[in-house]
Amino acid sequence: MKSILMLRACFFAVALILTTSVSFAQQLNIDKQKKAIQGYDPVAYQEMNKAVKGKSTLAVQFEGAIYWFDNNRHKELFLASPRKYVPAYGGWCAFAMGDYGEKVEIDPETFKVIDGKTYLFYNKYFNNTLTDWNKAETRLKKQADSNWKQWEKGTQPKK
Repeated sequence: MKSILMLRACFFAVALILTTSVSFAQQLNIDKQKKAIQGYDPVAYQEMNKAVKGKSTLAVQFEGAIYWFDNNRHKELFLASPRKYVPAYGGWCAFAMGDYGEKVEIDPETFKVIDGKTYLFYNKYFNNTLTDWNKAETRLKKQADSNWKQWEKGTQPKK
C-alpha cells in the first residue's frame, strides 16, 4: 500500500512539472516550431551589442523555446548560463508589458540591454516603442516586472 501511495505521489509530481513547463512555454513569444526571437542569437545582444541572426544548425532548446546562435562560442556561453541570455518578459515587447500588460510582438533588431538583461521592443509603422520606454524606463520596468509575474502565473494582468 505504501509503495502505491509513493508511486501516485511521484506520478502527480511529474504531471505537475510537465503541466507547469507547458504552461510556461505557452507564455513565451515563440513561433509554431518553438523558435524564439525569430531566430536571432540571444547572446549577441549582450556580447556584441548587436542583433545577429542565428543559424538553425546551432540551435538549443531551453524551457520550451529553441534558440539559434551565430557561432559555437555564443552557443557555449548560453549553455553555461541560459537565464542570463533569455530575453525579459518571455521575449515580448517590454514597453507593452509595462504600459498595459499585453503580449505584443517585437522587432528583434530593436533592443536594449539593462543590467545584463535583454529587453526587446515593437518597432513597426513609425512606432518604435524603445523611444517611449526610454522616456519612462524606471516606471515601465517596474510595472512590466509586475505584469510579467501575472502572466507567469497564467493570469492576464489587470489594466
